[in-house]
Amino acid sequence: MGIVSLLSLLLLLLPSGLRDHLSPGPPAIDHRRPPEDEVVLHPIVLVPGVSCSELEARLTDAYRPSTPHCGALKGKGWFGLWANCSELPAHHYVDCFIEQMRLVYDPAAGDYRNLPGVETRVRNFGSARGFQRNPEHTDWCLEVLWQELERIGYRDGDTMFGAPYDLRHAPPLPGQKSEAFAGYFQRLARLIEGASEGNRGRKAILFGHSYGGMVALEFVRGAPVAWRERHIKHLVLAAPLPDGGFVQPVRLFASGSDLLYVPGMTTPLALTLRPMWRSFESSIANFPTPAVFGGGDDAPLVVTRERNYSAADMEEFLAAAGGAAAAERFRRRRTVAGRGRFRAPMVPTTCINGVGIETPERLVYWDGDFDKDPEQVNGDGDEDINLVSMLAFDEAMRREPGQNRMFKTIKLRGARHGTIITEDWSLKRVMQEILQANRI
Repeated sequence: MGIVSLLSLLLLLLPSGLRDHLSPGPPAIDHRRPPEDEVVLHPIVLVPGVSCSELEARLTDAYRPSTPHCGALKGKGWFGLWANCSELPAHHYVDCFIEQMRLVYDPAAGDYRNLPGVETRVRNFGSARGFQRNPEHTDWCLEVLWQELERIGYRDGDTMFGAPYDLRHAPPLPGQKSEAFAGYFQRLARLIEGASEGNRGRKAILFGHSYGGMVALEFVRGAPVAWRERHIKHLVLAAPLPDGGFVQPVRLFASGSDLLYVPGMTTPLALTLRPMWRSFESSIANFPTPAVFGGGDDAPLVVTRERNYSAADMEEFLAAAGGAAAAERFRRRRTVAGRGRFRAPMVPTTCINGVGIETPERLVYWDGDFDKDPEQVNGDGDEDINLVSMLAFDEAMRREPGQNRMFKTIKLRGARHGTIITEDWSLKRVMQEILQANRI
């Protein structure tokens, strides 16, 4: 028997997870459905990343458009505001889109509102097939994942569901108001309850990717303990945005975000959408915190010729970057966050992160021009989330005695934030964890 054949036989004697790890090359996805006596599928609810939820708008008589063109749809019912992104430039609607997507902060209410006369709602709530479809990147919004889930027996509207949300808002911290997320969490609770009732009372698996991971985590944290125990089978988080924040949102706020992809733009997309992005609560919800990134002169996150900014200086940074209107909103959110302690979800939880990818940990705007992309000093992470943030979340979860025994963390070297659920080899590991959550 040759050495290669002998090694192949030895590999077969190892546990499947270790065998896959030691096998040469990324493992292929196994599309075979597990035997019915091995896996009983629990309903699963998918919460997508920040750009994947479609929004509809309706313009009432109270709307005062900046140009007549932006008021063309006034009184004509609901229309797709953030739906098929390729239609925005085709209909010369980008400026109107920016105006009608903007949020206004109400300091008296401590909450965010649409512009007067603009009503919005999330489209396709409940369906795992109803997320945003980017014509140039059709795999971005959980499409590959739900296709793999269908291959093992899941069916949309029966055992598989989707829970899109208003991407402009952020899940509220304890003591903070959010009319948008209060309504969303109520709908999500009813969706999970209905999924459980429609599947012989089986508890649901809640899956969240990226910003959707943070949304799913905050939902479970805020649910009554008895409700969690009755309805949540497992919480599976893929590259969730961590409590301690990360550096990338600082760059997106300063130089503009390209997370909302609009094809065919002739001007720099990030700068064009920057005023709109800065009005969103989601733009400041994940700034790095001093608890994770430090707050002294020896821990600068932003470097300029005039001064440096640490995680403790983010309010001053916002003002310097031209976001003075966001500074007060940020101060209020961080003040609320500083009063609380870490809250574990207290349900079985698996957290999957990519590591080993260069990730920005320091931004250099030497001449103070925040319209330009910064020079970056990189460290470890998943290209977006810093490793130090991931480890801080893991440590906090393990410090909770009741959560520690129900917490599993997985680090996939080479997996990137956006493609951890689309690349074959990392998607296979995500699918393994979903199947394992069904078996437990």
